[in-house]
Amino acid sequence: MTLTTVLDVRPLAGHIGAEILGVDLSEPLPTDVVAEIRATLLRWKVVFFREQTLTQEQHVAFGRYFGEVTRAHPTLPAMFPDHPEILLLDNQLIAKGEGAGKGEGAGGGEGAGKGGGVSIDSLWHTDVTFVPNPPMGSILRGVVVPDYGGDTQWTNLVVAYEELSAPVQRLCDELHAVHHNVLPVKRGHLSDQLKIQFQSQDLRSVHPVVRVHPETGERALFVNPNFTDYIVELSRRESRHLLAMLYEHLANPAYTCRFRWQPGSVAFWDNRATCHLVPTDVPKGAQRSMQRITIAGDLPVGPDGQTSYPVAGQIFD
Repeated sequence: MTLTTVLDVRPLAGHIGAEILGVDLSEPLPTDVVAEIRATLLRWKVVFFREQTLTQEQHVAFGRYFGEVTRAHPTLPAMFPDHPEILLLDNQLIAKGEGAGKGEGAGGGEGAGKGGGVSIDSLWHTDVTFVPNPPMGSILRGVVVPDYGGDTQWTNLVVAYEELSAPVQRLCDELHAVHHNVLPVKRGHLSDQLKIQFQSQDLRSVHPVVRVHPETGERALFVNPNFTDYIVELSRRESRHLLAMLYEHLANPAYTCRFRWQPGSVAFWDNRATCHLVPTDVPKGAQRSMQRITIAGDLPVGPDGQTSYPVAGQIFD
């Protein structure tokens, strides 16, 4: 990986997260700047930009520098007819059963927490892993941000894998898991309408428990407590215990960073090597409105060379 030489990059934590300063994402970006942003993303897994006054068109245009921008979500509706790529994540609409998202978790999105009277379980997740080709990356823009609360956290799944003992690494290298679009949310914690809409299609895919990153060659854990259902090769009891250990492990604060949102902030994360955490501390009655796009991904491949495949549903584009 080529480290940045053009941009002003300021890391936020020891293993993940960096702010990029001095770039105006509303303007056309030179080829070398795009290449440096990609290199910084690969190095730090999530990058942040401040004080960006983007239109929806500019938001989508920025994503297209890095690949094909997908439609907003496999099951949730796009709220902007002129921009079917944009997923609206607004806690006050979510409270009414409108719009999209379970905070940063609704299929992978960002934004609810407890604002607007919605209370949800706080779970780490990787976006849209119930399809065979989860997004390569997600780009989230802060539109309305509360004065305090609503921070987002990310964890580095490459470091999480590297910090496992060698025997556990070898075990995980050979395993595959089913991911399913079922929201693990207690009854009454999310509008029934939204949950029914999210689960309106049966979407299930089998992914390697360890994914080989297609650009860096790094190995990363590829399970998450939102959408991973069970490990194919194990009994359900064994699967529950191993997954519980991996979920606890990947949430180690040493592997994480935390981002304080401001209006105009943009976060761009590598969905192939990270999980992120739904914020649950938005002040009651405060609005938190975010807009997210996703960049089309490829089929994950494990260390054994096996490729992800759908059980129910199709390629997401």
